[in-house]
Amino acid sequence: MGPFSPSEYYWLILLGLGVGLYGTLIGAGGGFVLMPFLLLLHPKLSPEHLTAISLAVVFFNALSGSESYAMMKRIDYKSGLMFAAATVPGAIIGALSTSFVPRHVFNGVFGVLLIAGSAFLFWRPTAKHHAEKPHLHHPYVYRHLVAADGEEYDYNFNPLIGLGISFVVGYASSFLGIGGGIIHVPALIYFLDFPVHIATATSHFILAIMALTGTLVHIWTGALHVGVRHTMALSIGVLLGAPIGAYLSSRVHGTWIIRSLALALGLVGIRILIMFFE
Repeated sequence: MGPFSPSEYYWLILLGLGVGLYGTLIGAGGGFVLMPFLLLLHPKLSPEHLTAISLAVVFFNALSGSESYAMMKRIDYKSGLMFAAATVPGAIIGALSTSFVPRHVFNGVFGVLLIAGSAFLFWRPTAKHHAEKPHLHHPYVYRHLVAADGEEYDYNFNPLIGLGISFVVGYASSFLGIGGGIIHVPALIYFLDFPVHIATATSHFILAIMALTGTLVHIWTGALHVGVRHTMALSIGVLLGAPIGAYLSSRVHGTWIIRSLALALGLVGIRILIMFFE
């Protein structure tokens, strides 16, 4: 990455604003939006450097979004800390693995996974949640949250399944540089029975911890040094956009959030897969 003009900084800030707004709205961290842009803007740059930039930006996005969600009292901190602990080792392994994968292969894997995720969400766009406390058996746990707006959320899940999913999410998201929310949000909703709005908020909290871990690994390996200026400009944008996305999330129906996530996954996946065959 060579030097670029001040006008390019403005465009990167604007891109970061959109990434932060949309990524926080659906709880995905925005990395799945940013990575395709980076892949298109820098077709010859290695996946290691691109994922380093994306993860660093995802961290700032998740940090800002988590602050907004915390004020809304929609973060399940107990579950978030538990799952975040499982994502950390996966994130470290994923960040270290990126340097061993050729760019051409990276594009193919990235595209296929995004399209598969899109198909799954369109096929199963809604999830049912328990409205009252169930009779639980080990190892299931029960959660009851009251948001700042007074809405109450009741749900239960198997933490062992959640830990396993979180480890895989940590690896895949760090390897692909997408932050993991695009994988974690559907997993929390469909496999762990989280309400949509709690899933998006908790996912952002987990993202902040996981993305920081992957970013620190990339700093240690030197992969982030190439794109420091890009990261700074994009991070300014996401810090501005994330609070807006969190604000809008409470005014958008959960089904539309899932549909929006599925549509974005499919479009991005198709574009990246085209790059694989070029």
